[in-house]
Amino acid sequence: MHLAHLTGAGLGLRRGLLAELIGDHASGADFLEVAPENWIGVGGRLGKQLRALSECRPLLCHGLSLNLGGFAPLNLELLHAIKGFLDEHGVLAYSEHLSACADDGQLYDLMPLPFSEESVLRIAERVRIVQEVLERPLIIENVSAYARLPGELDEADFVRAVLERADCQLLLDVNNVYVNSLNFGFDAEAYIAAMPSERIAYLHVAGHYDQAADLKIDTHGAPVIDPVWALLSSAYARHGVRPTLLERDFNFPPLAELYAELAHIRSLQQAAQPLSRYGT
Repeated sequence: MHLAHLTGAGLGLRRGLLAELIGDHASGADFLEVAPENWIGVGGRLGKQLRALSECRPLLCHGLSLNLGGFAPLNLELLHAIKGFLDEHGVLAYSEHLSACADDGQLYDLMPLPFSEESVLRIAERVRIVQEVLERPLIIENVSAYARLPGELDEADFVRAVLERADCQLLLDVNNVYVNSLNFGFDAEAYIAAMPSERIAYLHVAGHYDQAADLKIDTHGAPVIDPVWALLSSAYARHGVRPTLLERDFNFPPLAELYAELAHIRSLQQAAQPLSRYGT
């Protein structure tokens, strides 16, 4: 299978969900997504369980520590380990965050970038190196943020510029757009509309935490809220239906509740089906 043939609603595979998903054979998910850093080199019972799931459901990978926006040299050892994992499990696609996450050491957070032309050129070159090492395309994700660094571009223009310069695809995280629109006061619908349809590979949705009216924290620890569902529906209307993944990292509810959210994704996709995959 190729990513272009993937459809439906997927679920982020977390170890806290593993036992239930194995027992259920992930019947409510059309595909699964894992962070390769959490699984590289893992054997024994956990490794066998991952293999069992990757054999019964298409698998995507979403990286955590590539540091695309950083200044430290790319970790080639990590890249080669990721390539081996992608090859071993027949992973359909690999995505990473459009952020910085390391300097002299791993920061364990996704740090904001300057939205500047210099950043665009530097990141595009790092994307090129990643794709050469992995021998496959890289998909980049728009990230949530809580501070802005100096730069002459707005966020949507910056993301578009990186996509064009690096000639790569986009993992459009709808919840991150919603969170940032409230944190920084921009129009979420306009941001979604500004994304290039032909470069959107798939989408993410998740829940977040309301720290304050003007501060939302992208936690992946709660159900998706109605405004994010509405924004997802708008993304389908604007760009056409794409495979969409639900992220849940902790505060896990019964699996049936996560499957209900996946069913809601499919209902929104079905409502948008008259559109082509790449919009009208």
